[in-house]
Amino acid sequence: MFQKHFTFNVLDTHLMIFSKNLNNNIVLHYSTETTDKINTFLSINPSSTNLKSLLQSHALIITTGHTNNIYIAAKLISLYASTTEQHLISSKKVFDFTIFKDPFLWNSIIKAYFSNGKYTESLELFNNMWGFNVLPNQFTLPMVFSAIAELGLVDFGMEVHGLVSKLNLVEENSAVGSSLVYMYAKFGLMGNAYKVFDEMPVRDVVSWTVIIKGYVENGESDKGLECFCLMYKNEEGGVRPNFRTLEGGFQACGNLGALVEGKCLHGLAMKSGFGSYEIVQSSVLLMYSKCGSVEEMYRSFCEVDEKDLLSWTTVIVVYARDECIGECVDMFLKMLGSGISPDGMVISCVLSGLGNAMMVSEAKAFHGFIVRRNYDDDHMVDNALLAVYGKLRLLNLAEKVFNGGSGQNTEAWNVMVNGYWKTGLEAKCVNLFREMQYSGIESDINSLISVISSCSRLEKFQLGQSLHCHVIKNLMLGNVSVANSLIDMYGRSKNLTLSWRVFCMMNDKDVVTWNTMMSSYIGCGKITKAFDLFDEMRAESYKPNIATLAILLSASSQVSSLEKGEKVHQYIKEVGFGENTLLATALTDMYAKCGQLTKSREIFDSMEKKDIVSWNVLISGYAMYGEANYAIEMFKKMEQTEINPNELTFLAVLSACAHAGLVEEGKSIFSRMKDYSLMPTLKHYSCMADLLGRSGNLDDAEALVLSMPIAPDAAIWGSLLSSCKIYGQVEKGIRIAKHAIESDPENDGYYIAISDLYSSVGMWKEVEMVRKIMKDRKVRKEVGWSTV
Repeated sequence: MFQKHFTFNVLDTHLMIFSKNLNNNIVLHYSTETTDKINTFLSINPSSTNLKSLLQSHALIITTGHTNNIYIAAKLISLYASTTEQHLISSKKVFDFTIFKDPFLWNSIIKAYFSNGKYTESLELFNNMWGFNVLPNQFTLPMVFSAIAELGLVDFGMEVHGLVSKLNLVEENSAVGSSLVYMYAKFGLMGNAYKVFDEMPVRDVVSWTVIIKGYVENGESDKGLECFCLMYKNEEGGVRPNFRTLEGGFQACGNLGALVEGKCLHGLAMKSGFGSYEIVQSSVLLMYSKCGSVEEMYRSFCEVDEKDLLSWTTVIVVYARDECIGECVDMFLKMLGSGISPDGMVISCVLSGLGNAMMVSEAKAFHGFIVRRNYDDDHMVDNALLAVYGKLRLLNLAEKVFNGGSGQNTEAWNVMVNGYWKTGLEAKCVNLFREMQYSGIESDINSLISVISSCSRLEKFQLGQSLHCHVIKNLMLGNVSVANSLIDMYGRSKNLTLSWRVFCMMNDKDVVTWNTMMSSYIGCGKITKAFDLFDEMRAESYKPNIATLAILLSASSQVSSLEKGEKVHQYIKEVGFGENTLLATALTDMYAKCGQLTKSREIFDSMEKKDIVSWNVLISGYAMYGEANYAIEMFKKMEQTEINPNELTFLAVLSACAHAGLVEEGKSIFSRMKDYSLMPTLKHYSCMADLLGRSGNLDDAEALVLSMPIAPDAAIWGSLLSSCKIYGQVEKGIRIAKHAIESDPENDGYYIAISDLYSSVGMWKEVEMVRKIMKDRKVRKEVGWSTV
C-alpha cells in the first residue's frame, strides 16, 4: 500500500510542498539517480533490511538534504526500530531532528516504541504529542489504548477515553472503538467494555472478536458465546467470524463444556474454510478435550496438519485424566516416534495417569525410562515422581527421588509433606515441615493443611497452636481450607472455645466450615449445639450438603435421638435427597439404633441402589435388638444379590446368633466365610467362642480357641472362663485359665478366675499357690470402683 503512494511523482510533490513551506522561493532539485535511490529506500521491507545498508541510505538522505521530509523520516524511524531494540535511540534522534512533526510522524515514533514493547515510553511520547497540540487520530489511539491496557493504567485509560470522546473518534472509527473495548476487557471491566461496544455505530469483525474474547478471558464464557451467536445470527453489515473469532468461540464452548455448540462451531469453521488453519485446529482439539469427548478429540487430533508438542500434550492429558492408560502411553510413544521431544509437562501427565490408575509396576518402569533418557533433570518431572510414589504409598522410593541431586526444590518439599500425611506417616510429615521452616523454605496451603491435620491425628495440639500462630503471622487465616483444618484440630482436642473462635473470625465460610464445626460439637458430645448450628446455617442461606446430613444422622444414632433424626429426615425429603444411597443408609442406621426396626426396614426396602454398608447396617440393627431370625433372613437375601458379604456382615450375623443361642446356624455361617475368601478375625472367633460357651458346648469352644491361627485375646479367654464357671466345668476352666495365664502373665483377671474355680471345689492349697504366684510375679488385683 505504501509503495503505491510513494511513486516518484508523489515523492516529488511532497518534497516540493515541504520546501515551499520552508521558503516560498526555494525549490529542491535533485538528480534522477538520487531519486531512484530514495524510491528504492522507501520500498525497503523492514524484515529484509540490515543496519549497514540502512546507515548508507541514511547518509544519502542527509547529504541530499531530505532529512526534513516527513515520509522519509517516518521510514527511517520504522527501519531503525525493526533492526534491534538498541537502535530505538536512532529512531528517536531521527524524530527529534525533523523540524515539522505532524500526526503521521508522531504515530511513527509511537509505533516504533510500541512495537518493541516499550509501552511506558510510547505513552510518554503520546503525552508529548498532546502537549504540542498535535491531535491524535484513528491510527494513534489503538496503540495508546493497547499500551495503557498492557500497563494496567485504569485511571489513565479512562482519562484518555474521556478526552478522545470529545473528538468523536470512537464513534467515527471502529479501530478506535475496538481498542477501547480491548483495554477495558484487559482491565476486567466488562461492563465498560460492552458499553463502548454497544455504542459503536459500526462494528467490524475485530470489534466482535475483541468483545467475545474479552468475555471468555474474564470468566464469562456464557456471555462470550451469546455474543458469538448474535454476531453470526445478525450477520451485521456482512460481518462474518474470522479464525480469531472462531478461536474465542471454541474457548467459550470448552470452558462451558458445551459440546453440542462446539460441534456446531466446528461445522461452521469447516464450512467457512477456516478448518485448515493451525490455530483453529488447535482450538478445536482443546475444546473437545475440555468437553470430555475423547472420540471427537482423537478425531480432531488426527486432522491437525502440523502436530506440535501442545497438540500431543492435549491428547495425552485427556487420556491420563480419564485413566485410559493404554492409550495415554501409546500416544506418548507415538509422539516420540514422530521426532518430538517431550517436556516436563507431558511426562508429568503420563506419570499422573499411572498414579491415578494405581499401576505400580508400570510407574516404576516409566521411571526407569525417564532416567535412561535423562528426563529426570526437570524439576517438574521430579515433583511428579514424588506425587505418584506418594499416591502409590511407595514413600521409600519418593524419598530416594527427593534426596537425589535435583529433587529438593520448594514444590518438592511441599509434595513430600503432603505425601507423608496422605500415607499416614504423620510424624514424618511434622518433622519435614519443621525442617522446611528451619531452612527458610516457603510452605504452600496444601502442606500447611497436611501438617495441621497430622498434629491433630498425633494429638500434638500444642504444636498445632504454634502452627495457628504461623498461619496468623503469614496472613493465611483468610484461606478457608486452612481455617477449616484449624477448626477440626481444636475440635479433636476438645477445645471448643478456640474452635468456635476460628469459626466466628472467618468472613468466607463454606459448607465444609459448617460441617467441621458441627463435627467438633458432636465429637465433644454437644449434640444439641450441633443441631442449633444446623438451624443457623440454613438461616444464613448456606445449603447443607449430603455430608452435613450424614453427620447429623450419625449424631442422632449415637444418642438414639429419634426426634433429632426425624428432623433431619424431614429436611432430606424437602430438598429431594431421599434417593441418595449414603443418606438412605444413614437413615436406616439411625432408625435401627433408635429401636424403630420397622421404619428402618421400610427405608431399606425403598432404596433403589443398596451397597454393602446398607445391608450391614440393617443386619446389625436386627442383631442389636436380638432379632436373630430377621438378621439371618437378610443375610440370605444379601447372598442372592450381586453384593458379597464382608467381614462386618459375618460379624453382625454371628453376634445375632450368639445373643439368640442359635448354635447350628452360627456354625454354618462361620464356616461359610471361606466361601467368600474371608479370614476370620479375633472378633469372629470371640463371637463363636461366646456362642458355643453360652450354649454349653464347652468342648467345641475349647477346641475352636486352641485351633485359632491367631493368639486369643482377653475377651475370648474371659468368655470361655465365664462359661466354665456357669456350667461348673472346673477342670476345663482350670485348664483354660492356665492357657490364658501363659498367653498374658500380667492379666490379673485370669489369676482371679482360676482362684475362684479352685475355691469353688475346696482346693484351698491351690488358691494359696495362685496368690503366691501373683505376688512373685508382682501381679496386682485392680481395685474396683463405682460412680454410684
